[in-house]
Amino acid sequence: MNIFSYSYGVMLCVSLGAISIFVSPYLPFGSIVISIILGIIVGNFLKFNKIFKKGVGFSEKYFLSLAIAFMGVNLDLLILKETGLKSIVLVIIALVITILSALILGRIFNLDKKFALLLGIGSGVCGSSAIAATQQIIQADREKVGLSVAVINFLGTIGIFLIPFIAKIFLHFTDINSGILIGNTLQAVGQVVAAGFTISNLAGQTATIIKMTRILMLLPLVLILIFIFKNNNEPVNKNIKKPSIPIFIVGFILFSLLASLNGYYFLNLSLARHK
Repeated sequence: MNIFSYSYGVMLCVSLGAISIFVSPYLPFGSIVISIILGIIVGNFLKFNKIFKKGVGFSEKYFLSLAIAFMGVNLDLLILKETGLKSIVLVIIALVITILSALILGRIFNLDKKFALLLGIGSGVCGSSAIAATQQIIQADREKVGLSVAVINFLGTIGIFLIPFIAKIFLHFTDINSGILIGNTLQAVGQVVAAGFTISNLAGQTATIIKMTRILMLLPLVLILIFIFKNNNEPVNKNIKKPSIPIFIVGFILFSLLASLNGYYFLNLSLARHK
């Protein structure tokens, strides 16, 4: 592997991140939102040549996953006491409603059933990752997969700015409720993080935890789809790999547990000293 072929793209991503952190105190947006805006400008308007492509792809695949995993260090799973069991039930209900709504709307507007199902899965679980994980099971062609990914990412990008505005200005939600709405609405992890932490740290943490709960729904959903399509006598590709939880999710959970156990220990220690 030629390291220099990756260095240009990596340096570009690092530079955009540094600029975003530097200017964020002077703007009403968080550094994550600024990074997304700069990335859109650089990627679509300035039309950089191919020397950046490998490094940007490498950063997206590895550095972003690593960053999400390390986010667990700053998260306290004791927030689940605030969100409670109701939020988990809400995630499941929202997932079912989202997929069923996509199928119903697809039928109303005469869309291809598999395309509508991909839209529902992408919206309900975790965007492009969920579509990629289920496309072989439902045997959707590349055109439907590509179009569904484009639609999901477009709606998610709009949602980064729209959902926090609706939550705080129109619905007057608390930070926790705003986080639940964002985590249970936006598709990609990056979109959820960007929208949640734009409101506050508490909203961002809550949104991320809710989002991780949604991602964990991917495994049972894949198994259910295999069962449904098998029973419908539709052949299932024998080359389908066993579904697995993304490694950054495992890292996120482990770091979150370590941080939570550490916080729980110091909380008990503090209470013991005051007795």
